[in-house]
Amino acid sequence: MLSKINRFGVRLVYVFVTLCSQAWADDFEFKQVADGIYVHHGKHLDIDDGYQGDICNLGVIIGQEAIAVIDSGGSKHTGDQLLAAIRRISPLPIRYVINTHVHPDHTYGNAAFQNGTTHFVGHEKLATNMLLRKEQYEKLNALLLGADGAASPTIPPDTLVHAEQTLDLGHRILQLQARKVAHTHTDLTILDTQTNTLFAGDLLFAQRTPVVEGDLKGLIAVLEQINQQPYSLIVPGHGLESSDQKTIIGNELRYLNLLLSDIRTSIKKGISMEQTMDTAAASEHDNWVLFDIANRRNVNVVYPQLEWE
Repeated sequence: MLSKINRFGVRLVYVFVTLCSQAWADDFEFKQVADGIYVHHGKHLDIDDGYQGDICNLGVIIGQEAIAVIDSGGSKHTGDQLLAAIRRISPLPIRYVINTHVHPDHTYGNAAFQNGTTHFVGHEKLATNMLLRKEQYEKLNALLLGADGAASPTIPPDTLVHAEQTLDLGHRILQLQARKVAHTHTDLTILDTQTNTLFAGDLLFAQRTPVVEGDLKGLIAVLEQINQQPYSLIVPGHGLESSDQKTIIGNELRYLNLLLSDIRTSIKKGISMEQTMDTAAASEHDNWVLFDIANRRNVNVVYPQLEWE
């Protein structure tokens, strides 16, 4: 009888929270992409132009006993919206918030899930990198997001993935893999074994121009490694998920390999980095959103690295 009363009480709390959060979450759209898996698609806005803390994909995986969140958004406000949207679909406890890498658009919603029971999970280097960038990122968030940014503290992971690790949501196993230096030094992928759905984080972009911060050659190598295993669905860090693995990974590899080749050619010919920003991978211009600004930034990162090859 007590267990029935407890379950009834939990249900009443869930209904109350759901009703209270309905208006808050109504404009925060979720798409069910597989059994028990939901994705919120961030807007294709550049961080220097219209950024509102909601530009990347946020995932939710629901097991029989608990929930895992994949990335939390760029501010506590976005995290609060994500939490309210989750409560529309499930009363289960959120056991894990998994950050795919260090960038602020993926991590500053963590504050919404800080409740003493939820574990924050990331690459073995994530905690160190988040703390090293804490001052820079918090100032940037306050500048770009105002009060929302100022109210969004840095919440590093308490659970670190050193190579591979499994998490159990209750008859639902997630396989986490820490990747070598690629998009960043902190990239982590998550595979839901029940549906064979891969969350690739910002190792993979769709529609939106890929971004390189860590190592271009490393990113190409990691994508080629990922592509060796077939997946039923791949969720990129930005853009639409796809079951067409050949195309979604192939598109990014085509761009990255061209970028690598063109920058190498410029260096060999003595063409400056500034000039190369206007020419490298130019034929890809119409294939990607935000190409002009993102491609120039990529050249700015990659050119100095390749000069030392």
